[in-house]
Amino acid sequence: MIAIPFIVVENCKDEIKYYQSVFGGEIAILRKQGEEVLNADLHVGEAILKFADTQAAKPVLKGDYVRVFLKIEMEKEFQRIYSEFAANGTINTAVYEAPFNGLLAIVTDRNGVCWVLSYYRT
Repeated sequence: MIAIPFIVVENCKDEIKYYQSVFGGEIAILRKQGEEVLNADLHVGEAILKFADTQAAKPVLKGDYVRVFLKIEMEKEFQRIYSEFAANGTINTAVYEAPFNGLLAIVTDRNGVCWVLSYYRT
């Protein structure tokens, strides 16, 4: 079994580009309606983040109580992603030294998506 985050945003066309600016990777548009992007994937290395526009997914609540756990390979990348999301979002739990010999932080981005960011030292 493989779990893939499914993230619902308003204006998928623009927001998928925002997440690409945070994570890098390649965008694959899956479904459009006119100029509106209804579904898209962001391929980052081996990972896939799935996105849907609110027109397509019709969420009940913004964020839908789902948190996305990210295990980030490098501390510098951890800090960059944290700073990017915190700049226009909400810090739920600031960066702290976690008991697993690494860093942990929880931040909700500008779209109401809650990310659990982790970095494990080797």
